[in-house]
Amino acid sequence: MNQAIAIMLGGALGALSRYWISSAVYLLLGRNFPYGTLTVNLLGSFFMGLLSVLLLNKFPNETLTSLLLVGFLGAFTTFSTFSLDNMQLIQQGELFKALANMLLNVGLCLVAIWLGMLSAK
Repeated sequence: MNQAIAIMLGGALGALSRYWISSAVYLLLGRNFPYGTLTVNLLGSFFMGLLSVLLLNKFPNETLTSLLLVGFLGAFTTFSTFSLDNMQLIQQGELFKALANMLLNVGLCLVAIWLGMLSAK
């Protein structure tokens, strides 16, 4: 499969998955905190760790790497949305929530990527 097609296909599926998962989380937990973005970032970090070890080290496959790591997870994880969520919280005067969101996303996503890597080993 052509690398560009693999990336485009993965990106479309990743973006749609991000929308579905974050929407479901917001339905369950509400919108008073960016739970949907946090959930997607945690899942994306875990699978980035897991798949990076598998696809780059154990079972190298350039097409699957393009499809899953670059395309799917590139579109699935939401750092730009994370930044917008934080800016909106700051603009609303919710500095504690903005700081909590930043610390949770960065700290927990580092743990998630580490757990993903451990899972692959």
